Amino acid sequence: MAGRSADAPVRSDPARRRRLRGLHVRFRHPAQAVVAAFAAAVAVGTGLLSLPGATAGPARAGFMEALFTATSSVCVTGLVTVDTPTYWSGFGQAVILALIQVGGFGIMTLASVLALLLARRLGLRARLNAAAETKSLGVGDIRQLLIGVATASLLFESVVAVLLTARFALGYDEPLPRALWLGVFHSVSAFNNAGFALYSDSLMSFVTDPWICLPIVGAVIAGGLGFPVLLQLRREFRTPRTWTVNTRLVLAGTAALLLLGTVFLTALEWRNPDTLGPLSVPGKLLAGFTAAVMPRTAGFNNLDIAAMEPASWLGMDLLMFIGGGPAGTAGGIKVTTFLVLFFIIYTEVRGEGAVNVFGKRLPRSVHRQATTVALLSLAAVMGPTLVLLVITPFTLDQVLFEVVSAFATVGLSTGITADLPVAGQLLLVALMFIGRLGPITLASALALRQHTQLYELPKERPVIG
Repeated sequence: MAGRSADAPVRSDPARRRRLRGLHVRFRHPAQAVVAAFAAAVAVGTGLLSLPGATAGPARAGFMEALFTATSSVCVTGLVTVDTPTYWSGFGQAVILALIQVGGFGIMTLASVLALLLARRLGLRARLNAAAETKSLGVGDIRQLLIGVATASLLFESVVAVLLTARFALGYDEPLPRALWLGVFHSVSAFNNAGFALYSDSLMSFVTDPWICLPIVGAVIAGGLGFPVLLQLRREFRTPRTWTVNTRLVLAGTAALLLLGTVFLTALEWRNPDTLGPLSVPGKLLAGFTAAVMPRTAGFNNLDIAAMEPASWLGMDLLMFIGGGPAGTAGGIKVTTFLVLFFIIYTEVRGEGAVNVFGKRLPRSVHRQATTVALLSLAAVMGPTLVLLVITPFTLDQVLFEVVSAFATVGLSTGITADLPVAGQLLLVALMFIGRLGPITLASALALRQHTQLYELPKERPVIG
């Protein structure tokens, strides 16, 4: 009775009911919950990195340093305003690693996996939240998808961590605890396409070492393919005829972009004395391939980006903007979006009516989604580029590279990030956040807010071109 009487005022409090109802309405759409979760992770990360023990020196990190690093970690970008191995302590580096893992794996996905492990069930809202983040086409297979995502992440990260640990210990005489920490950190950073490194020059010291570069490259490519592709390859690797259009587009697009990017960058930098010039032919080929993989939103640099040719920057801008596969750890507009737009143009040029890809017809809704994502992403790049050109003394190619890197959550830089004014760094913080969440929010909003229209307006064609 006492318990009931104590609860009665709470239940009858109209103001409390309105607040709870408002909270429910505010996060009714899964995309809203995902945005709120990522924002909370950034806030928690900023607070942890602001603690006295997070820095290697006696002074605490400033608010901008903590905010920028936390956002870059959660959004798996890799842009930094301070040197990660020297500025942050072991605790600070561990916080960065945890933020990378949570941000790459996905806040709502991680919460759903924990719910599965503890309660062995998922409610409808949790399924919708996980579907919004993993780009699942339905909610019925979410349980299997989440378990598959967790398994794939741990498997790739563990294998790469073992390989890197062995190389650091045997090839560079690192003590085993230090080698293990280096292996785990770079493995998690690579698979999640974060690009954070515990060396001030990133991977430049290992530019010709295949035992370091190739495992990291493999993890980057695997994370960039996207979890739906990885899971389907695991189940149906020997039966490519059963692969979905999404899997075929991602694999074909990834292979083509890696080949073209490798040829392009290697050819342009072949004689550059500050990049590939001093290396042997095998070293140039390895370095060129590694450099072509990193703009796929990985962020490690094995070459001095600031010393590269301006044409190489432009080519890397394109690679960064396209990004990797959907529902993975990569950023950009995604390979599928780019190829859908390509096939739309190809179909229009040929004068055909339907867009057919790998024996399947693409729905009109996919055309609209691809166009919307591409145009909004282009606007998100052009606007901040113009602002930074106005408020900073840097050139267009430097600013454009930095903006695309932030929006596509890549992390490569021409070296101007730390020299930007506070307003410019805040702009990059917003771009990293939008770049990590924009495709998720757009995809979930477009997929879950479809309304059937019971009538059509009369058609009229404007003049195009």
